[in-house]
Amino acid sequence: MRDDNCIFCKIANGEIPSATLYEDDDFRVIMDLNPASRGHSLILPKDHAANLFELPDETAAKVLPLAKKIGAKLSEGFGSDGFNVVQNNGECAGQTVFHFHTHLIPRYKGDTVSVKWVPGKLAEEDIEKAKSLFS
Repeated sequence: MRDDNCIFCKIANGEIPSATLYEDDDFRVIMDLNPASRGHSLILPKDHAANLFELPDETAAKVLPLAKKIGAKLSEGFGSDGFNVVQNNGECAGQTVFHFHTHLIPRYKGDTVSVKWVPGKLAEEDIEKAKSLFS
């Protein structure tokens, strides 16, 4: 299903022009208009889901293999030294467009791209809380 008010739905379905790298029945992969690095691209499902939690399992199962395929080509073609696959859910997690999408970000030695955090300490109460969620 599509959302007529969603810019990524319009891009994914070809209503708005984009620098398309790949397209199939389920996805369009485009170059990011505001790239973090050379080759930064986005995987966009053609059907609307606001985030990972709304994404159908069948679609979710196709995202990582597609990221692997496109990421390998981008890494080779752009000569990157590494690669980030980034997927944000919710505003506080950095999501700015509320249509599920996955960032493919080639990385280069000495670049200024930052996908980092300050490591904390794993608390026993957090271990117990997390385990209780699955028991």
